Formats: sequence, C-alpha cells, structure tokens
Amino acid sequence: MTDARAQSALRRLWRRLPAPVRRRARTLAGRPPTPTARPAPAPAPKPLPEPVTLPDDLPDRPQPRPEASVRLFVGPANHAGQGYRWARAVERDRPQVSAVAFAPTRPGGFSFAIDYTVPLPVYWDNELWARDQLAYLESFTHVLVEAQQPLLGLHLDEDFTREVAHLADHGVRAAAMCHGSDIRLPSRHVQDNPWSPFLVPGYRKTVELEALATLNAQRLTDLGIPVFVSTPDLLDDVPAARWCPVVVDTERWHTERNVRRPVPVVAHAPSRPEVKGSDLVEPTLHALHEAGVIEYRRISRVPARQMPEIYRDSDIVLDQFRIGSYGVAACEAMAAGCVVLGNVREPVRERVRAATGTDLPLVQADPDTLEEVLRGVVAAPERVARLGEAGVAFANQVHDGTVSANVLRTFLDGPR
Repeated sequence: MTDARAQSALRRLWRRLPAPVRRRARTLAGRPPTPTARPAPAPAPKPLPEPVTLPDDLPDRPQPRPEASVRLFVGPANHAGQGYRWARAVERDRPQVSAVAFAPTRPGGFSFAIDYTVPLPVYWDNELWARDQLAYLESFTHVLVEAQQPLLGLHLDEDFTREVAHLADHGVRAAAMCHGSDIRLPSRHVQDNPWSPFLVPGYRKTVELEALATLNAQRLTDLGIPVFVSTPDLLDDVPAARWCPVVVDTERWHTERNVRRPVPVVAHAPSRPEVKGSDLVEPTLHALHEAGVIEYRRISRVPARQMPEIYRDSDIVLDQFRIGSYGVAACEAMAAGCVVLGNVREPVRERVRAATGTDLPLVQADPDTLEEVLRGVVAAPERVARLGEAGVAFANQVHDGTVSANVLRTFLDGPR
C-alpha cells in the first residue's frame, strides 16, 4: 500500500471513531480538542444595591437640656408606657435631670405616650439611622436599657451588651430594667405557680422564653451593671436587682365614686389572655353574669387613652391569675377606685410590704376561689368602699412615680 493510500485509509478510520475518542486522542497528542459548544456568555453585571436612605418624615430627636447634669435615655420597650413614665418621674424628682424615652412604633400597638419614636423597620434595619442614633446616645450621661432589647436594632449584632460597652467607652453609664418575660425563667416559675402559663400543654413560647431568660440573665451577670425590675415577683429571677415600681398618672385615673350599683360591673381587660389566665376565670364570670350577681364586661382592643373611661364605669376589675403578681393594669384600676381581684403570691405581697410599709390592697383570688371571693365582695358594699379607698391610697403612695424616682436615684447618683 502506498503512503497516500495508507493515509487515506487512516483518515477514514479516524472519522469513524466516536467524537469523545477523537477529542481524547487530540489531548494526549498535545492538540486542544475542537470546540463542540459556544463559549458561555459573560455574566450580566449585577445592579448596585440601593443606597441606604432615611425616610423624609422621621421626627427630630428631642435633645436633652444641655445644662442638665444628668441626661437620661430610656428605651427601647416602653411596655405599658412605663419608659415614658419613669422618664417623667425622675424629671419631677430633680430639676437637674433631663430624660428622653424612646421606643419604635409597633403596628397594632396601644399608642402609649413617648418622647421619640421611629417606624419599626427603621429601628431594626436602617444603618444610617443606627449610626446617628449611636452618636445621639453618646450625648447622654445615663442609659436605662429596657427588657435587654437592643437600642440600635440589628446594628452591633442586635446585642445590647455591645451597645453598653460602646457607651461606657464614651462615658455613658448604663443600667438594665427587666420587665417580665425577658428575664422570667419558665422552669423556675412553674415550681412556685400552679397556674403558670408555662404549664399549659403546647404553650408555644415556653422553650423560646427559657432560652431568652437564660441568655439575658447571663449577660446581666457578665456586664455587672445596676439591674432593676418593674414588678416584685421578678426578684425571684434577679435576686440582686431592685424593685422599681411601675408608674401611673394617678390624677388621670382618679374617679369620684359616690354611688355603688346593686349589680356591680366587673371588667377584665387582659393584654395577653393566655398569660393573664382569662381562660381559667371566664367560665365563673359568665356563670355569675347569667345568675345576675355581676355584670361582666370583657375588654379587648381598646386604645390606652380610652381605658380611664372604662374603669370609671367599672366597680371591680380582675387582674391576672397565672403569673402570681400584679402590674400596670392593677395599679390603674386601683387609682380609679376600683376593687381589684387577682392572684398574687404571698412572698410577693411580703416584698411589697417590706419595701413600702403598707399592704397591697388587691383582693386575693385564684381560679379555684374566685366565685366565693367575688360573691363575698359583692355581698359587702361597705367593704367595697373601703377597698376602693385603700386602692387609691396605695396607688398614690407607691405608684405615682415618687418611689420609682427614689429607687432610680441609686443609679443616677452613682459614679460615672
């Protein structure tokens, strides 16, 4: 066979080989394989992220008085309006104090009074606002962090301890105010409270709150800053803290009660029915209502500004039955002259007595004894009058802000 014929035969044999074999042979021979596909298109350029901006309608930040020797920032919870009330209390207590209360506006909230607010999305995730807010905080001498919540949203990793450390580096002294579920440990609470909400099968927040309270307790221990609690039962969870009573505007809630109705109006206005124990007591209340013993009114979704009128038209108010303590709603009802019933554990009553020198005039009733207690109150009009007067006096003495301001002095007067 001639060379030409041999080469022609080899070419025919080559063309019969599968394409993958031919490509492999070329590679081994040092020749790049013939491209079998078009090159991938170049990736499209990614659009640049939208620049972070601030909404045009944000309110101006209220400035503390520059001549004030103590400039206090309170936030960011304002639960039941308490941040605002503590701020006003310390200002009334001493003229050299200037205080600002802050909380973001939460959709569906109760519209409590506040000095400064921004929409919740701005608070949580606007870097420009957070940077400006941090510089603003540096102009204060003291910061009272409520409920161990971050002052700057997601900035600084949503960690109030990092915020406190930064402020300390700028000469700002911090303290913590525990409100309730932020520090109340479910595993401890169930040991002393047979009606604890954490004993309810399937209560969805128990595991979450156990982790939160454990984390917050450890953070407070590590920080070593002053700690206050808004209700006396929380001293079970933070024994080294001080009770700083909640504050109500007693003049706003005051009511003249000259006539008691033969069938008293009993109101129950639970902010969170599953925690207040509404399910435990409402069957009794409905039965007494049907029997004509009381006129029962369940209050829900009423703005805070309308509650004084609700209590003016009520004789008896039922507070809470699962937690074992009392809070803002009970104080408002007492200030309005209502008789208040609720489940308050004896150790909590003893703490109130030791701190104030007076007994808590909240009628003890639990889900098992409510009917008997309520019938007894209704059957004794003169007792109703005495209890109403005692409640007004207690609210004026303990919850008008004077005691709270004295407690907070230990923080505001401390070394800086």
